[in-house]
Amino acid sequence: MKFQRARSDEQRLERRRQILSTAAAMLTEMPVAKLSLNELSRRIGLAKSNVLRYFESREAVLLELLQAEMRDWAAELGRGSPPDGGTPRERGDRLAQTLAASLAGRPVLCDLLAAQAAVLEHNISTEVAVRHKHAAWRNTQALIELVRWHLPELGSEGAAQLVETTVLTAMAAWPCSRPSEALRAAYDSDPELAPLRMDFTDLVRRTAEVTASGLLARQEPTSARPAS
Repeated sequence: MKFQRARSDEQRLERRRQILSTAAAMLTEMPVAKLSLNELSRRIGLAKSNVLRYFESREAVLLELLQAEMRDWAAELGRGSPPDGGTPRERGDRLAQTLAASLAGRPVLCDLLAAQAAVLEHNISTEVAVRHKHAAWRNTQALIELVRWHLPELGSEGAAQLVETTVLTAMAAWPCSRPSEALRAAYDSDPELAPLRMDFTDLVRRTAEVTASGLLARQEPTSARPAS
């Protein structure tokens, strides 16, 4: 694809959308670590210096994609079935399963999350950082409201803690559940190493379940607890 010089605000906005869509397509083929500004520029038919007119760095592109993925994830969860009854513990377990399965189904989001703190939030300006964090806050609020829909017993604070724990678990678990070729071979060749092989969905689900049940237990009124 060859671009003409963007002269209007509308054209510049369209250029940004094209750059983002190209980067998003690349992430379905390669991990975040492999996506370079040079290759992105080549695929969209622009010199790297021209891409930098629209985004100040590779990291700025990827941060915007991260927040778009988070918005899509929250929207997907919001389209799910409403809570269908049961005890708070049962609803919490179902929510944990939903969160884990939906994250596992979004490898691009998980890869971006895993790279966020160590890579994507570097090599950016304060302006980009502020914009990124405002978008992150809005997406977090949407997820908190979703958790409160399923588990109103948690309240806003408990729902926020469940969201935070689930996202942080996904950030850490994703790279650990994608071992190198050498490690995969080691796991396959030595049955004693099998317990060390991490299952992303299972780990996120179990962590969310335990977090939700622990937070629910803390919501019990004092009068319901046995006297010491």
